[in-house]
Amino acid sequence: MTNQPIILFDGVCNFCNGAVNFAIKRDKKRIIKFAPLQSSAGQQLLKQYDLPTATMDSFVFIDNNTAYTQSTAAIKVCSYLSGLWPLCKVFLIVPKFIRDGLYNWIAKNRYKWFGERESCMIPTPDVRARFLD
Repeated sequence: MTNQPIILFDGVCNFCNGAVNFAIKRDKKRIIKFAPLQSSAGQQLLKQYDLPTATMDSFVFIDNNTAYTQSTAAIKVCSYLSGLWPLCKVFLIVPKFIRDGLYNWIAKNRYKWFGERESCMIPTPDVRARFLD
């Protein structure tokens, strides 16, 4: 689809949409592409990387032909953001089971804490080109 890094996210999750908007604002070079997990592009990429297509409990970051999930995906995204966000890679020294434990706790409660949309977000026209169809 593209050689650029891609974030696959739960399109009906308010927290996930907030994270995407956060990344869009801080990806000053406009490198990262986006696709909801529920979209045909998202489903195709999940299959391509042998990831589950039915569960939407993690966002996925695809970079250099590798799919990252959970806390590792979040940390890897930060390397593309402006400001001090690339320094977050220091958190990779924290054992994955601890990072993912925190990630899974947030993921489990995200709808309760942040709510859920009826449909996937509709990007503004200036951002639309960064979304995969």
